[in-house]
Amino acid sequence: MKCLLCENYSFSHICKQCQENLLQPSLHKRFLQDGTIVYSFYKYSEIAPLLFSKHTQLGFYIYNILAKLSFQKFAQEFHSREKYRSLAIDDQIKNGYSHTAILNNALKTYNIKPLHAALHARSRLTYSGKSKLFRETHPRDFQLKKFKQRDVILVDDIITTGTTLQEATSLLLQNNKEVAFCLTLCDVRLK
Repeated sequence: MKCLLCENYSFSHICKQCQENLLQPSLHKRFLQDGTIVYSFYKYSEIAPLLFSKHTQLGFYIYNILAKLSFQKFAQEFHSREKYRSLAIDDQIKNGYSHTAILNNALKTYNIKPLHAALHARSRLTYSGKSKLFRETHPRDFQLKKFKQRDVILVDDIITTGTTLQEATSLLLQNNKEVAFCLTLCDVRLK
């Protein structure tokens, strides 16, 4: 097959050279209004064409590559005595896979244990391309599955206004959970 970025022949959808030269993440930090820290690995503009694949079968391969380069690498370098549960935002399966579940699963290490199907939105509205006002007036209405671990890492693919992560954080706090921080693949606000 050909690499999606350079079009050279490759055994992967994105060749090793492009992964090393074009897709190396750099950690960016942002604070939500409630003070929660959000770390993102890419600027949205750096990987936007790849993100458009998320609702296609090709997206499964692209998200696995991006998860390995960012979330998995982060987890391997994140050393802590505390144990965490990582929860993906709305990791329901669409088109044969869940893009947020792929990201969440890449965090699996000795001190981070991914929990799947734990935080699902009851609302089926899409936020893509919507204003902050729309997002604030149409909550996701998350439902949380019970689990024992107190310390949590929230996972999502894109942060725009932060409304979704704030709503999820609020629900977790109401259920006596502590959100250590959030991880997103990319941040739309980064230039």
